[in-house]
Amino acid sequence: MKRTTAGTYGLSLCLVAAALAGCGGASTGGGKAEVVDGGTFTLGVSSDPGSLDPQMGAGSTLFTVTQFAYDPLLSVDGKTGEIKSGLAKTWEAKDLAVTLTLAEGITCADGAKLTAADVAANLNFVADPNNKSPFLGTFFPPGATSVGDDAKGTVTVTLAQPAPFVLNGLANLPMVCPKGMADRSALKTATAGTGPYQLTEAAPGDHYTYTVREGYTWGPNGATTATKGLPKTVVVKVVQNETTAANLLLSGGLNGAQIAGPDAERLEKAGLFSADTPALVGEQWYNHAAGRVTSDPKVRKALTQALDLPQLRKVLTSDKGTAATTLAANEPVACPGDSVSKALPAGDVKAAAALLDEAGWKAGGDGKRAKDGKPLALVFLYQNNNGSAGDAAAELAVQQWKAVGVEATARSQDETTLTSTIFGAGDWDVTWVSLNVSSPDQLVPFLSGPAAPAGTNFAAITDADYEKAVAAAMAIPGVAGCEAWLAAESGLIEKADIVPFAAKLARMFGKGAEFEVPGQLIPTSIRVLAK
Repeated sequence: MKRTTAGTYGLSLCLVAAALAGCGGASTGGGKAEVVDGGTFTLGVSSDPGSLDPQMGAGSTLFTVTQFAYDPLLSVDGKTGEIKSGLAKTWEAKDLAVTLTLAEGITCADGAKLTAADVAANLNFVADPNNKSPFLGTFFPPGATSVGDDAKGTVTVTLAQPAPFVLNGLANLPMVCPKGMADRSALKTATAGTGPYQLTEAAPGDHYTYTVREGYTWGPNGATTATKGLPKTVVVKVVQNETTAANLLLSGGLNGAQIAGPDAERLEKAGLFSADTPALVGEQWYNHAAGRVTSDPKVRKALTQALDLPQLRKVLTSDKGTAATTLAANEPVACPGDSVSKALPAGDVKAAAALLDEAGWKAGGDGKRAKDGKPLALVFLYQNNNGSAGDAAAELAVQQWKAVGVEATARSQDETTLTSTIFGAGDWDVTWVSLNVSSPDQLVPFLSGPAAPAGTNFAAITDADYEKAVAAAMAIPGVAGCEAWLAAESGLIEKADIVPFAAKLARMFGKGAEFEVPGQLIPTSIRVLAK
């Protein structure tokens, strides 16, 4: 999950954020006030991130909380998609080799110098399957090896096979300083990075406080902490209830928070600043693992056809959403197009019932379906980041499944809990998790490969046609392979291996501050406004 929009992501797996987290986005309602130095910026997030190790989790909340302390090697221009500098001041990708030259004078929060060898150690850590980093295959190609030359300040990455969007991946992979690499356990509750801020207080479940670093000059595209208006202190506060977060924004208790549900309308009417970015917000996954009722492709197709997806989209997005068009939806989208509309199974209750009959799930006198004495019951998980709209949409889905004889138990969970459940091979059959990324290759480890908990493929998807299509797309450089990538996505969607049904502008509102949110909030873009 790419830097997904903070809490968008969907699990917003950042992968995904943003991932996971995506670039681009428009701003409204600001730009005229003067900025002030030395201020405090308080950011609300909907869940606690759990462990703070930035290379061992894919949730957008983890990325949001830790990005203040860590830097990637590159950055991406949110409007053009052009690769820009990060820790690396220059870079070259040619054939199966990527060479990056580090900026001069990069230091860690503890004063240690970050060397080329340190960067190579980071990349090799992620590349080692034994370490089980979710970024392997997402932001760093499998089989790649890295070597650092401290004398030249260069890092050379040798690829095992073509990786058309390798630079985009490196723009999302946080680098850990030597102290943290030497003691990964310490990263669970502390930070060890080169970022513009350093963690100075951690109160899990409540807040995380960061203090600005002086002399920071190697930010995205040359950003520094000497910029006027950059806050001296950043407090990331856990506020699980979206209405509470909206109230805190209005009262000034928060300076920024993503609001996805109905509360967004009253914030907009109040004239609050907002930064918006497109994102998937409705993406349905089935547990394909053996022993789950959803391991049967007929059941998956039937459960999809039993739903009125346009109606669900309307409820989930408070009638502000649109149909999904691609699985990689964060701007700038590497492969624009439409892999969804012609492939997504249409709602058809009669066809759904017939498929369930074929699969052996027969309706009894009470209308409930069972097979071999076992009822057709689902554990349905969804994230709590869409507020009351998310609850209403989940309830509607349960009702629509019940109409074809399927009993579903819906459970709302915060991102950290939900991530732990699905990646830990927990008890679930259906989940709404939106993986927000900008290039389709970043989704491959989530859609194929080892199943969780051994790998990142939390839904245990096995689709030979998709894997074959991916192999072909990987061999085509950059955007020239987009047609192949979109066809690979369509194949999965047509089989209901994954069901993307809603997209929306993810909105981060601000009061007393302005910022940029190209997929994720950019720490160096925050400006505290004069009151």
